[in-house]
Amino acid sequence: MPKKTKAIKQTDIKGQKAWLKKIDASLYQIEIKEKNKTILIVGEGQTEKLYFESFPVLALTVEAIDLKGQSKLKLIESTQSIIENSKTKYDEVWCVFDMDYKQGEKEFADFDNAIKKGKSLGYKIAYSNDAFELWFYLHYNYTEQQNHRTYYYKSLGEKWDLNYEKDGKAYKFCQSIYSRIENDKEASQAKAIKRAEKLLKKQSDLIYHKQNPITTVYKLVNYLNDNKRK
Repeated sequence: MPKKTKAIKQTDIKGQKAWLKKIDASLYQIEIKEKNKTILIVGEGQTEKLYFESFPVLALTVEAIDLKGQSKLKLIESTQSIIENSKTKYDEVWCVFDMDYKQGEKEFADFDNAIKKGKSLGYKIAYSNDAFELWFYLHYNYTEQQNHRTYYYKSLGEKWDLNYEKDGKAYKFCQSIYSRIENDKEASQAKAIKRAEKLLKKQSDLIYHKQNPITTVYKLVNYLNDNKRK
């Protein structure tokens, strides 16, 4: 059984009670962190779900749902339905999806409208163009080139020594991506965040589907990092 810690009152913190100084710093941090926060992450693939579930968060419940691919507007509508039928009150709701050029202009409108509708409902949107894998790629390299997703698949496959398009979507492998990147000396999440921020800054005046390459996944990553175990 873990050792119980004494509850800390806000009045005691303000008054700098002497006994507070005797508490181990890590235990003190656990006590004063906001508790019982729950976020909902709705995505369109297994990769996203398992990656976000791998973050070692503290005092935060991550409920990630894989809708297995559908139109972006449908994903927003499904998110509404999930919230309406859930007994959980979510502190934040994130929708994660990327662009897909297979349907041309029809896809452009769906992508743009989904982001607008999601934001109007108060959801956070982590969108990528052309692919979610751009986020992984930015851990290793920066690019402003409009690459097709197969470019990122090939690059990551070479880094990770596998056929990413064939084997990178396997359940067990997706579970390992977070730790794989964290333990890779060539990869840097901090640099990926800065690179993604730079891409957004350069293209923020463009309509969503014209922002390419882009990934705002770093915003969700920042949120999860704020709640990570130290």
